[in-house]
Amino acid sequence: MPPDKRREELIAVYREMCDAHACPLAATRIKLVFGAGNANADLMFVGEAPGANEDKQGLPFVGLAGQMLDTLLGEVGLDRKDVFVTNVLKCRPPGNRDPQPDEIEICKPYLFRQIDLIEPKVICTLGNFATKLLTGSPAGITRVHGHPQKREVGDRIVTLFPLFHPAAALRTPSVKELLREDIHKLPALIGEHARQPEPQDASREIEQLGLFQ
Repeated sequence: MPPDKRREELIAVYREMCDAHACPLAATRIKLVFGAGNANADLMFVGEAPGANEDKQGLPFVGLAGQMLDTLLGEVGLDRKDVFVTNVLKCRPPGNRDPQPDEIEICKPYLFRQIDLIEPKVICTLGNFATKLLTGSPAGITRVHGHPQKREVGDRIVTLFPLFHPAAALRTPSVKELLREDIHKLPALIGEHARQPEPQDASREIEQLGLFQ
């Protein structure tokens, strides 16, 4: 799909979620957190759910966990504008509790549509919820982190690369080192599949929607 068309389709999905998203968490959220980054990205990150900072700003991974992710990406020459970042849930669970099965089922089709439109070569699943959802396996992140696997997600085959969630790395230094080691594998993993860089797009509408930073 041409990059301009891809952006248009993502914006349409965003608007659909704003207008007709049936998630029970919509009643308690401040803002829908759709996702942000490069619509033409080869690399996509999928986390668990928005936290308090994300709920206020309407953007994913803007708190301490997001800062750690940015730092680790910078160590391997990647920037947030090079990737697309989203979550399984687009609304914050009250008190940052775990996502519930019915909430995941309601949000899953939108996540799969994002994946189908962006066409990433590699998807990094951050933590257990994203990893179990996209791999279709009950295996936890401790067992599978850092090991790429080919999976069918929606209508396409992608390489999934499970990672510890940065929030867990903030709490445990040893997990942070494992996360760093795994992220340092990313350039080799995506290098052979990289697309040509997309020209900078200064669309005011895209900036206002918070889709691309």
